Parts: sequence; C-alpha cells; structure tokens
Amino acid sequence: MTLFARAASTLMLAGLAGWVCVQLRTPIPWMIGPLLAVSAATILGLPTRSLAPLRNGAQAVIGVALGLYFTPAVAGLMGQMWGAVLLSVVWSLLVGWGFAAWLLWRHRADLGGDAPSRRATCYFAAAIGGASEMTLLAERAKGRTDLVAAAHSLRLVMVTLSIPFALTWAGVAGVDPTLPGARVVQPLGLLGVAVLAGVGALLMRRTGRANPWFLGPFLAVTALTLTGQEWSALPAPVSNAAQLAIGVSLGVRFAPEFLRLAPRWLASVAIGTLAMIGLCAAFAWGLSSWTGQHWATMVLGTSPGGITEMAVTAKALALGVPVVTVFQVCRLAAVLILAEPLYRRFKAG
Repeated sequence: MTLFARAASTLMLAGLAGWVCVQLRTPIPWMIGPLLAVSAATILGLPTRSLAPLRNGAQAVIGVALGLYFTPAVAGLMGQMWGAVLLSVVWSLLVGWGFAAWLLWRHRADLGGDAPSRRATCYFAAAIGGASEMTLLAERAKGRTDLVAAAHSLRLVMVTLSIPFALTWAGVAGVDPTLPGARVVQPLGLLGVAVLAGVGALLMRRTGRANPWFLGPFLAVTALTLTGQEWSALPAPVSNAAQLAIGVSLGVRFAPEFLRLAPRWLASVAIGTLAMIGLCAAFAWGLSSWTGQHWATMVLGTSPGGITEMAVTAKALALGVPVVTVFQVCRLAAVLILAEPLYRRFKAG
C-alpha cells in the first residue's frame, strides 16, 4: 500500500470514529475518536499513517484558535496571575524530578547500560515537556530513546483520555467560558489571519525553537488580537479537522512493538502518570483558591499533558482557554530551557 493510500485510509477511519463519538456525545469527539480508533488499528498491525504536514497544519490551526482568545481584557487578567504561573512552573519541574527519581529507583537494576545512561533515560522520560524534544535530549545524553518516547506517548494518551472524561462527568463543561473577540467568520479576514499565521510559523521555524507550527501562529495571532482587532473567527469544521489530525498523530505512535517494549517500564510510567494527575489536580485546587479561577480551568492548566491537547480540551469544554494556554505555554518554555541544566544536577546526584 502506498504512503498516500495508508494516510487516506487512516483519515477515513479517524473521520468515522470522530462521527461515532459525536453521536455518543463524548468530550472532544474529533480528537478522542480518532485517537482511540487509530491507536487500536496501529497496535493490531494495520498500515496506519500520519503525515507531518497535516500535523503541522493542525497545530497551526489550534494556535490560531487560541490566539483569538487573547483580547485586551484577557491580557489584563493574565497580568494579574504571573505569580501563579511562576509557581506552576516550579511545581511542574519538581513533580518531574520526583517522578524521575522514582523511575530510577524502581528500574535501576533492569534498564541496562551504565549509570549516566540510566539517569538520562529516567530523567527525560519523566520531564513534563514536549515528547520529541525530550527524546532528542535523551539521545544527546546517551539515554534510551525508545523508553523515553514510549513513556511520553503513554502519558500523553492517558492524560488526553482521562481528564476530558473526568471533567465532563463532573459536569463542569462551560462553567468558565471566555469568548473570543471575533465570533463571525469573515472570508477576507480569515485569509489575512491565515497569512499572518503562516508568516509566524515560518519565522518561528527559522529561530529553531521547539513546536514552531503551534507557537508561531499562536504568538502572531495573539499579537493581533491584543490590539483589539477582530478580523475573523475560525470556522468550526476547520477546528474539528485540526483535532482529528492531532488524534491521528497520537494514535500512530502505538506500533505493535509498543506493548512488548519493557512491560514493567510501561507499567511504572502508567502508575507514575496516575500519581502525577492526582498531584497536579490537588495543586490545581490550591491554585484555584488563590487565584479565584475555576478549579477545572486550573486542572487543565497544570495537568501533565501536551499543550495542544489540553488547549483543545479547554476550548471544547469552555474552560478558561487563555488561562490554560498561558500556563501550558510558560511551562513548556521553562522545561525546554531548564531541562538540560537541571539534568546535570540530577546526573550528579
């Protein structure tokens, strides 16, 4: 089967799964449905495929959608929360460090390799940061990249599946809405937004920063929205298509070999992920009391998931999208900047 045929058949499966989840009224159906269907198909050995341009385009769309929320009024709100954001960053680094120490204690005897390799594997597998970036850093530090990538994939999927369902069952969807400045689709304005997003993505890519296809459009459109401009809203089908592409890109990570890849390691990651979710939820409750934000918004802002997935969840459930995005973006930036310096301390310890 050709590459195009594999990608097309995967998208058809994802689309069908998304439609089924819409009928079942699941949370974020256009991401959850494709994620479950494609991951199951991939584990079964079916020829699934995700195309990088679709993933990149999806990230750009999500970046645009989130940037449209950052009106001047929202900016004023965020300026009052810098202390909570900083505390959240420190908390995330500490949780990741603790998880890494636990993984090292639990698997010191069965990871193989020398001591620096074991420490690198555990540290970068536990860090709450971008999966691809942490895997590359682990490779540079001579860690086992297969175990690091598997840990991040499993944790991301567990968080993406569990938190939206939990918040939906708790009945908190829509309790903390933040409407975007633009609520009407304007064709010419939408074209202008698309051009601005494309320029932002290309400029961010030239800087060599992580996640340029999300951060570039997000920053460009946020800068526009902060001036009070309302060029256009984003059509719902475009946002749904982006969620579908993200679900597919997550689902194809689960190759048939995934479940055979150190089952004890994966079990430890699963246990650790559940503990991290619980700890971050408790921390979010405390932040909610301090900031006055709804606890569900704080849960998404501090959860150990990916920025794109948590922002999509916030948007779909109408739970403080700007707050969630700022918390997740700041944490990602801090982890990417501090991961290597902190690893040198972890390695020495």
